[in-house]
Amino acid sequence: MRIAVVGANGRMGRAVVRLAVTGGLDVACAIGAGDVGRDAGELAGVGPIGTSVVDGFAVLEHAKADVLVDFSSPGATAALLPIAAKVGIGIVSGTTGLSDAGRHALEHAATRVPVLWEPNMSLGIFVLSRLVSQAVAALSDWDIEIVETHHRAKVDAPSGTALRLAEVAQGARAGTRLVHGRQGTPGARANAEIGMHALRGGDVLGDHTVHLFGGGERIELTHRATNRDVFAHGALRAARWIHGKKAGRYGLADLLG
Repeated sequence: MRIAVVGANGRMGRAVVRLAVTGGLDVACAIGAGDVGRDAGELAGVGPIGTSVVDGFAVLEHAKADVLVDFSSPGATAALLPIAAKVGIGIVSGTTGLSDAGRHALEHAATRVPVLWEPNMSLGIFVLSRLVSQAVAALSDWDIEIVETHHRAKVDAPSGTALRLAEVAQGARAGTRLVHGRQGTPGARANAEIGMHALRGGDVLGDHTVHLFGGGERIELTHRATNRDVFAHGALRAARWIHGKKAGRYGLADLLG
């Protein structure tokens, strides 16, 4: 299988290239906003692979890639989706912070090619979301608070994963609303609130905790990522799975069943 990697010179992109090469995949195209002209394999630490980093999405039109793996920026993702759909390249994206226009682009691309988008490609996060859904449904009167921690360079807040966990919680308990932080005198906590809190600092890859508070007891469901490879492994597993699928929107739930 031939893959195109968008964001190939970034930390996630380099991990995808490294694991793709060591896993026997052909990196047919490497797109990045920096390190243009450098060999993508050398950047990833696996030696030359004969594919240089290029700037711009026009290369997708003749890359002959089967699947595109995207860890870039919201604006870049929105711009590349129609090109990949036009050429017929399957899409796996883990870009977070998408605007309404970006989400619309995902839906439109899915009418022509298979599209798998997840705000977190970790299989552990997928399992966490299942546990959150079960716990919230069972504990119908418990308070829900979601806390996420990321490195100081992360630009969006709350994280896409935290928002996905909130979406899961809301799906299990109708009528809830998100409250982003608290200050001043907000008054007593309402039963319908789901508190959202974002911490930023250091080099934390990603910690997510869903707190469930009951009377005299509480449950904390936590996932901590300590290596970027977990996200790259998930994305490449998704790329292998989505290859050859019919057009449509997919997620890790479809992959794992």
